Amino acid sequence: MEEFKNFIRNYRGALIGVAIAVLILLTRLYELIVAIIIIAICAFVGNYVQQNKYEVKEKLKKFIDRV
Repeated sequence: MEEFKNFIRNYRGALIGVAIAVLILLTRLYELIVAIIIIAICAFVGNYVQQNKYEVKEKLKKFIDRV
């Protein structure tokens, strides 16, 4: 029994992480998390393009010329 208690004490963080991961998978919450991440990335890219229009145009022209 003492070995089991030591196991729980040593790997408590990992066990909590596994429990949270299982909960996320069972509730399909990962779809929401992925959607939020995609929205944030697109917002960042859109803001970058808006702020650096000239540089983005030049980079796209060079890329298209290579292809």
